[in-house]
Formats: sequence, structure tokens, C-alpha cells
Amino acid sequence: MNSPRKNNQIFQFESPDDSPGFLLWQVSNLWQRKMNSGLSKLGLTHVQFVLLAGIIWLSEGQETVTQAKLAAHAKTDIMMTSKVIRALEQRGLVKREIDSKDTRAKSLTITQEGHDLTVAASQIVDRIDNDFFSTLNEHLTDLNLHLLKILDSSR
Repeated sequence: MNSPRKNNQIFQFESPDDSPGFLLWQVSNLWQRKMNSGLSKLGLTHVQFVLLAGIIWLSEGQETVTQAKLAAHAKTDIMMTSKVIRALEQRGLVKREIDSKDTRAKSLTITQEGHDLTVAASQIVDRIDNDFFSTLNEHLTDLNLHLLKILDSSR
């Protein structure tokens, strides 16, 4: 009979705390739970907030905001983005229209109600971010630089 393998023969790390992927997964889940809990008071999920905020950010460039541009900006799946935008449209927070330049694309605009809700949600998001990341103090800039490096290398 084969003897059971020890964990150090299965995994490349001696401890789960040595795995950056596992730690990132844990931190991400904790952060998302806090975000969703805070935003639930406004009837929003974090992904809904990110997409609403993305429309505002992209609209400042005076370009037409399409679902594809929004998904690329937020680094979300295009089908999931479409589904979430459809739900936001049903709530009257977003308008989707056929793009005048590309009839296959949907152009997005945020309604006044959607804008006001996003402004209120951003205050919650900022407070949660500040509380969550406060333990890093002066290392927060370093974290952002490292995360951007990972994102840049994944393009």
C-alpha cells in the first residue's frame, strides 16, 4: 500500500502563507465581502459600482462608451458586463443604445439617478478602501505599483 504523500511533496510551498496566489485570493475575497456589504445599503454590488464608475470615467474623455470599452477598462468579461449593464438599465441607472458609428455596439450613458447613486457609493468605497488598506501606511503606493506591474504584464 502506498503511504500518503506529505504536503511538502504535493505543493511547491511549505505553508499556504508562502503562496502569493492563495494570499491574494484570501485578501481579495475579504475585500470584496467588505465592499459588497457596504454597497448593499445602496442596493449595489461591487461589480455594479465598478461598471457605473467606469462609465463616468470613460465619459470624461468625450468618447462614446461602449460595453466593449467598459469591459476592457474594468477588465471584466464582456458577457458578464452585458448582463450587469442590462440589470442596471432595468433599474434606470444606465441607458443602452445602438452606437451611431457601429450598429453592432451598444453605447452607454449613465442617467442622473445612476450618477447620483455612484457618487454616494464612491464615498462608501473610499471609506472601505481607506480602512482596509490603512495597515499598509506608507507601503500603499508600493502595493499599487506591484499590482500595476502584474496587470501590465498580463496584457
